[in-house]
Amino acid sequence: MFVTGIGTAVPSQRYSKAACWEAFQASDWFNRLGPRAHAIAEAVLLRDNGIESRHLALPSLNDVFAIDPDTLYRRFSAHAPVLAAQAGNNALNNAQLETDRIDAVIVSTCTGYLCPGLSGYVIEQLGLKADVQAFDLVGQGCAAALPNLRLADALLASGQCAHVLSVCVEVCSAAMYLDDDPGVLISACLFGDGAGAAVLSRQTGHQRRIEWRHAASMTNTRERAALYFEQRQGMLRNILTRQVPRLAAEHAHRLLQTVLADAGIAQADIRGWIMHAGGRDVLQSLQKKFDVAPGDFHYSAAILRDYGNLSSAFVYFVLQAAIDDGAEGGWWWLSSFGAGFSCHGALLAVE
Repeated sequence: MFVTGIGTAVPSQRYSKAACWEAFQASDWFNRLGPRAHAIAEAVLLRDNGIESRHLALPSLNDVFAIDPDTLYRRFSAHAPVLAAQAGNNALNNAQLETDRIDAVIVSTCTGYLCPGLSGYVIEQLGLKADVQAFDLVGQGCAAALPNLRLADALLASGQCAHVLSVCVEVCSAAMYLDDDPGVLISACLFGDGAGAAVLSRQTGHQRRIEWRHAASMTNTRERAALYFEQRQGMLRNILTRQVPRLAAEHAHRLLQTVLADAGIAQADIRGWIMHAGGRDVLQSLQKKFDVAPGDFHYSAAILRDYGNLSSAFVYFVLQAAIDDGAEGGWWWLSSFGAGFSCHGALLAVE
């Protein structure tokens, strides 16, 4: 399988973390939450947390504090199809591929639910052919990009498809929840809205040769309670615990070592790191566990700084940044992790 096109999309509205803090102070929610909640939000939004701004599908930050099931559903249903289609169109343009060449479309999300699924909206808005195979993957959280890509690899390897469009879209502002729980508050301060897409093909494309070579996944169900969504009052509530940075680093490193051993190469051979970041603490934990130079994860750090945690879409942004920057070829490691506790990784051979 080859990555022959990459594309991303974000809402036009961009908000600094300082603006988010000011909006929170001015909202009714500020008085509804306690002093500890105020201190946590202030620390996350005003100190160095690795994030400077986020794009949110909101005309005003005041709208983020309208938290009820109907408002959040309308936000997801209005913006998720648009962002998914924009990212998909950008990936197709990058691949220089006409829409009628796409044989399957795979769409992943965890921040909302539509029936019929998002894949139908992507088919409609991009004008894909009516007999395109369509798959909707839900509930895999921040880790979803790699399972999505592994399904594309299977479809291409089976001979059923020559080109597959992979899309991950998250409207995290449609999964907003506020209470005094530290994990809930930190989540509200970290996540941004966006979509990423890739065109995957059986043959290499017109640009850099990026070949998917080896992949693996693991799910540790014993750690499921460390990171997941629950339903409360008809809304998604993110459970985020202190164990996540450690779990992310341990699982991601173990998976890397497994794939490297299978492929017969050493970590020193890796020239590019396409890592989901999660947040500043997660990224720092990954850097320490992997024992890499401070700048090795700089693409992930830059995306986190400018967009926040984009959940499943994040690694598409990192991959696009590395490609656009003309990063050194060789072996690249692509990895995502999240709810489950799940972790996925793939070796890319890049020329």
